[in-house]
Amino acid sequence: MDEQQETNTTPRSKIAMRFLFTLICMVLLHAVYLVIQVTTLIQYAILLLTRSASEPLRRFANRAISYSYRLMRYVTLNENTRPFPFAELPQEMESPEDPVRFD
Repeated sequence: MDEQQETNTTPRSKIAMRFLFTLICMVLLHAVYLVIQVTTLIQYAILLLTRSASEPLRRFANRAISYSYRLMRYVTLNENTRPFPFAELPQEMESPEDPVRFD
């Protein structure tokens, strides 16, 4: 009986651990959204003042977007690899378009 009870609790404990990591990732996801919003506002301020986009800021925002995508995939159970800070920070999924156009 103890053996059957142990096998029943092990998956539940793994689910509970995944849920805890999911909660942490959800908090990180909201923080990343805030960072992306602030980055966007700063980018437009720079754009209005200098008439050109800040390339380092564009690259940073692109990495933040890739990170938020990985967080969302983990939270929604579509990916099993834990995202940063539990693993490496992901690389950019796509490079930013060049040049920036205002059509």
